[in-house]
Amino acid sequence: MGKNILYVNVFKKNDKRTIYNVAYRDGKDGTCYMKRFAVTGIVRDREYDLTQGKPDSRVLYFSANPNGEAEVIKVTLKPNPKVRKIVFEEDFSQLAIKGRQAIGNILTRLPVHKIVLKQRGASTLGGRKVWFDRDVLRLNYDGRGEYLGEFQTDDRILVVLENGDFYATNFDLENHYEPGIRLLEKFDPQKVWTAVLYDADQQNYPYIKRFCFDPSTRKQNYLGDNPKNQLLLLTDEPYPRLEVVFGGHDAFREPLVVEADDFIAVKGFKAKGKRLTTYALDTINELEPTRHPEPADTPAQPEEEEPEDLDPDKGKTPGDILDELTGQMKLF
Repeated sequence: MGKNILYVNVFKKNDKRTIYNVAYRDGKDGTCYMKRFAVTGIVRDREYDLTQGKPDSRVLYFSANPNGEAEVIKVTLKPNPKVRKIVFEEDFSQLAIKGRQAIGNILTRLPVHKIVLKQRGASTLGGRKVWFDRDVLRLNYDGRGEYLGEFQTDDRILVVLENGDFYATNFDLENHYEPGIRLLEKFDPQKVWTAVLYDADQQNYPYIKRFCFDPSTRKQNYLGDNPKNQLLLLTDEPYPRLEVVFGGHDAFREPLVVEADDFIAVKGFKAKGKRLTTYALDTINELEPTRHPEPADTPAQPEEEEPEDLDPDKGKTPGDILDELTGQMKLF
């Protein structure tokens, strides 16, 4: 494939969501441009030029964004006594998406020392609809299988296995999921889950717990450390009503109806929970709830986090950067 490769990936025909953000210099000492484009079709073994084709043109910055993300870059110019501002930022989200052959917008007419990523950005194309095909255990964007929802750049997928393990992933099509999936859905950090399980460490008494899943990519288990713990019921109903049917020598007892929200508070998924009963248990049934969330009960949306500053020169003043470029040393 040659040397000095910036990016390699499998090409997908008619892919209008993968957007390439590029900054390049036109010729040896020419103007620097920035542009955004998609590549929907190519001819095999034919070379295409990201620049205008002048000799000594050079790509100064490149990124490939599978969901049309647009980042902020920081541009550092070469030292020039006539230029007071040698460092400035540009946001790719301000550019329209055009064809690969487009010239682009002028970034600067001055010589550029370097361009670095300042902040990762969100998608400018809106959310991406994602489906999960259980037959092949893969995600797709083509409408095959279970519809998971519309995903933004930072959204995650929650995966819960039959053995109690759970973890979170992104919505990349390269993800492959193992068999034994109990549920796979778009992760909601505010959703409260209710689980009933036999605790092997507590004489196999049934315990109930309410919790929120953690968005970690590392596998964790909400049933506890003992592999003999057994799940009886898992529900995401906000106000679940459970019918406890007794068996064995306690079969004569009337079934017990439990309002889970009143019975136990929401805690972490590692909490042991609360013992549901000491009588012999036959089955646990989920009944139709008598309460439903009201608008006032809807949890407030979390505040948007401040974008992470990825600038390698973070904390340095323009004067510090200029001194580094010119080789000046400070006494203090």
